[in-house]
Amino acid sequence: MQQARELKKKREQGIEAEIMAQTLEEILNSVYLKFKLQFYKRVFQRLQSREATLSTSETFCVEAIDALGTPTVSEFAKFLNISVANATYKVQNLEKKGYLRKERSEEDRRESYLFLTDRFFEYKNLHTSYTNTVIQRVSKTCSPEEISIFKHVLEIINDELTPEVELQKK
Repeated sequence: MQQARELKKKREQGIEAEIMAQTLEEILNSVYLKFKLQFYKRVFQRLQSREATLSTSETFCVEAIDALGTPTVSEFAKFLNISVANATYKVQNLEKKGYLRKERSEEDRRESYLFLTDRFFEYKNLHTSYTNTVIQRVSKTCSPEEISIFKHVLEIINDELTPEVELQKK
């Protein structure tokens, strides 16, 4: 029993030393990189079966539109800091590919709102399914107290430490 306690203590000390060795920046970058690489891997799997039809630029555009909710073309352009003409061109291409549809505003017929289609949400599932897998693993690995602290830290990062990007609450 004593040996088990000593082994556990050494393990905990080793984990603490390992965590201390890595900076917070390294850990966050590593997590972000793993999420991106898993997503890219799944996108390329779909490319091989010719299911994916979005360019890199178009991918960024649909993800921005998703984050903004149902923006107007002007709001989309402003968010990406591009001209309305450039945004309109990108929207037309995405519309042709079936990833979004436009609806004219009832108040101002000159403006159109952007709505993502089921085709986009199938694409989005490539990323969110991995996020859900990681969340399940966290739930199995961490205590409820650790999960609560982790959630709290993520909320602080999301709500207070990333003011450069404001997202519509969903």
